[in-house]
Amino acid sequence: MAPVQAIIPVLRSFDQRKAEEFYFGFLGFAQDWQHRFEPALPLYQQISRDRGGLRYVLHLSEHHGDACPGANVRLACPDLPALHRELQARQYGHARPGLERMPWGMRELRLHDPFGNKLVFFEDDDPA
Repeated sequence: MAPVQAIIPVLRSFDQRKAEEFYFGFLGFAQDWQHRFEPALPLYQQISRDRGGLRYVLHLSEHHGDACPGANVRLACPDLPALHRELQARQYGHARPGLERMPWGMRELRLHDPFGNKLVFFEDDDPA
């Protein structure tokens, strides 16, 4: 298993079902653990995904004070075109991300989760 990255972003979420549909069903993350103080209280969870020798780890929190919607997280991604093909094949009804060449020499695939957070997967435009 690849090592965990040193920084783990906390992203605000509001709805467990929508979070699971987006992060698990569409992006291919898995839940590592979850915590609720009581069954009716907000959910806090860690999700992760291994890809291309990297391990992405995110925390999703329904707690009001943990994070604000609208965060922007950048995730290095080896072989970005392969991730693009994988996501397009899933036919997710709420996002059809494209690949874009940026003027600063990178390719990016940008997504917004159902809670307004932006995830940007990127790689050098000419990784060779």
